Amino acid sequence: MNRKEFLSLAAVVAGLALPGLGASADPKTYRQLSRPVGTDAAPGKIEVVEFFWFGCPHCFSLEPLIDKWSSNLPPDVEFRRQHVPFREKAHQQLYFTLQSMNKDEPKFRDAVFKAIHVDNKRMLNSKEMVSVLAPLGVDAKQFEDTFGSFGVRTKMQRADKLADAYGLDGVPAIGVNGRYLTAPSMAGSNERSLEVVNELIAMERKAAR
Repeated sequence: MNRKEFLSLAAVVAGLALPGLGASADPKTYRQLSRPVGTDAAPGKIEVVEFFWFGCPHCFSLEPLIDKWSSNLPPDVEFRRQHVPFREKAHQQLYFTLQSMNKDEPKFRDAVFKAIHVDNKRMLNSKEMVSVLAPLGVDAKQFEDTFGSFGVRTKMQRADKLADAYGLDGVPAIGVNGRYLTAPSMAGSNERSLEVVNELIAMERKAAR
């Protein structure tokens, strides 16, 4: 969701089949950064970063597709998520709490998305968050302690800086190797945005040879 509201996106197609990695991306479907951003990927790896917000309905729609896409990555690609600072800081704090507890997994992310977008819970305080996550095995005390920790605040600050470095103005969006940014709003659909990511990965792989 853009700060000024993203346009409506195409519906999710369950049986997504991504094409091969040989094509070049249409320049209209991505933006090349004027200043490359440093990555956290290991040497020789291509980093892909998904920028999202739990409160964004378009991120909710993209989630099952990007989960499927990220579960079948080639060995030279490293994928990670970054929760943006847009709108609700509490949602960003929630995400990095889960990450710090080694619970950045589909069942926990899905539970948060469902609570917000299906059950109409605002998820703006740690008690409501625990009420949703505890039945899935999240320890309430550990969550509360981690939620207010220095480590989580540091992760939030780093995410804010990365979003700024990418010139991010909306979500969902996907950064590729600190050089490119694409999004469903640029590519035309959730499915096409992941195709563009594959094409940008191929471009980076070719450039590194």
